[in-house]
Amino acid sequence: MRAVEFFDTTLRDGEQQPGLNLNRDEKLEIAKQLDRLGVDIIEAGFPASNEGDFLSVKQIAETVKNSTVTGLSRVKKQDIDIAYDALKNTAAPRIHLFIATSDVHIKHKLFMTQDEVLASAVEAVKYAKTLFKTVQFSAEDACRTDWGFLTRISEAVIEAGVDVINLPDTVGYTTPNEIRAMFKHMKDNVKGVEKIKLSSHCHDDLGMAVANSLAAVEGGADQVECTINGLGERAGNASLEEIAVALHIRKDHYQRSSNLVLSEIKRTSNLVSTLSGTVVPGNKAIVGANAFAHESGIHQDGVLKESTTYEIITPELVGVEKNKLVLGKLSGKHAFRNKVVELGFDPTDEELKRVFASFKALAHKKKNVTDDDIFALMAADKAGSPVGQYELQSLQVNVATQANVIQTATVIVKTPNGETVEEAATGKGSVEAVYNTLARIIGEEIRLDDYRIQSVSGGEDALAEVVVHLTYKDDSSLGRGTAHDVLEASAYAYLNAVNRILLGNPAKQSAEQPVKS
Repeated sequence: MRAVEFFDTTLRDGEQQPGLNLNRDEKLEIAKQLDRLGVDIIEAGFPASNEGDFLSVKQIAETVKNSTVTGLSRVKKQDIDIAYDALKNTAAPRIHLFIATSDVHIKHKLFMTQDEVLASAVEAVKYAKTLFKTVQFSAEDACRTDWGFLTRISEAVIEAGVDVINLPDTVGYTTPNEIRAMFKHMKDNVKGVEKIKLSSHCHDDLGMAVANSLAAVEGGADQVECTINGLGERAGNASLEEIAVALHIRKDHYQRSSNLVLSEIKRTSNLVSTLSGTVVPGNKAIVGANAFAHESGIHQDGVLKESTTYEIITPELVGVEKNKLVLGKLSGKHAFRNKVVELGFDPTDEELKRVFASFKALAHKKKNVTDDDIFALMAADKAGSPVGQYELQSLQVNVATQANVIQTATVIVKTPNGETVEEAATGKGSVEAVYNTLARIIGEEIRLDDYRIQSVSGGEDALAEVVVHLTYKDDSSLGRGTAHDVLEASAYAYLNAVNRILLGNPAKQSAEQPVKS
C-alpha cells in the first residue's frame, strides 16, 4: 500500500486556537513527541511572524531527529530568507509558502488580480527553490477557488519547481464529495501533477474536517495536514489521530498506509492536551476517556464474550494502558527517570532534579502516585514561570461557610524587580479572594475570562490542575498550575498566565515554574 504522509501543524495552525500559547520548552517537548509518533513533517511555526517563533522553529529544526521540520512563509523574499535562517541547519530544509487564490480573498483581502497572485506565487517558488530542498505551495481557500484558476496557478508553480501543492479547505466549507472531486480533477487535468505531491488541509467549521481529509485521500491526496486533538482556530483542524486510525482500521477501503507509530497516539494526545490547557472531551473518538468504555449491560456482555462485538479498535493499538499505578515514596531517581522517559519526556538533569523533588513530596502525601500524576508534574515544570517574573512564596486563606462571611486571602509574592510583597484581600469565595489579592499585588486591572479545575487522577489525595484564561494589558493568555492544594494550584495558574503576558511573545519563554505537591 502507498503511504499517506502526515504533516502535523499543531505547533503552527493548532497554536492559533484562541487563548492557546505555548512557550519554547513546551513546543520543543511536543515536537519531540511528534517525532516519536512518526509524523513525516512537523510545521513548527511561522519564522517571520516574530522572534519567538523564529527561535522556536530553529531550535526544533536542530533537535528533531527523524521528522522533517518546516516553517510557514508568505510569498515574500524577506519571509523566505528568515525561514531559511531558521531551517538551514536541517538535513533537508523545507518551506511552506502560501497565498490566497479564491476570488473573495483576492478581491477583499489582497486587493490583487489573479494574474498578480500567480506571478507572486511563481516568483516566490523560484526563489525558494534556490535555498530549500523541498518547497510546498498552499493555495489558501482552494476549496472556494475557481477550478480554472486553481489549475492554472498549480501548473505555473509546478513549472517553477514546486514539490508539494496543498489545497486547503481554509474555512471548513466543502463536503466530502466536493473535495474528492477537486483532487481527482487536479490529478486528471493539471499538467505535471505526476511530478509532485498533493496535500489536503481541512478545517472543522461544519464538523467534516476528518471526513473531508479522508475523501481527499480517496481523490488522490498524497499528504494530509492535521493537528493533534484537532486543535486550531475557530472549530479547529482535522484530528491526526482520527485520520490515522481510520486509515488503519479501514485499510480494506482506503488501501493506504502511514508511517505513524499508532501506539504513541494516546501519549501524544495527553501531552498536547496538558501543555495547551485544552481538555479532550470524554467522548472524543480515539483519545477520549470514554472511547473504550462500555456501560450498557448488553455491550458489556458482548465485549466480555468477544471484544470485537463492540470494539473495532483495541485500546492497546493507540497506547492506552490499563495499569497506571506506579512509583512510591521509596522509589529512586533512576526508576523515576525511566518512568518519565516512558511517558514521552526527555528531561535535562536540572529538570529531572526539580520534578523528582516534587514527586518525592507528593509521594509522602499520596499513597499511590500514578502515571497521570507524574505526567502532570512534568507538564507543570515545562509550563515555566520565567525568571524575573512573579513568583508565589506563600499563601494563606481563611475560609468560612457561614452566610455573609467574607473570605480572606494573604499572599506573599516575589515581584519582577526582586522585591517580596505581602498583601491581603477579600472575596465572596476563596478563589476570588486569592485572585483579588494577586491583582492588588500586580497593581493593574486583570480580567478572569475562564477558570477550570480538574483532578489529575482519582482519589481524595489527587493533584489539582487549574487552567485559567486572563486578559491583562489588552492581551489574553492561558495559565496552568498544578498542586496538591486547589487554592495553591489556582494561584500558580493565575501568575503563570500573567508571566506569559509580561514576557511578551509566549514562544520566547523558557524557564522554571515551581511545582508544589
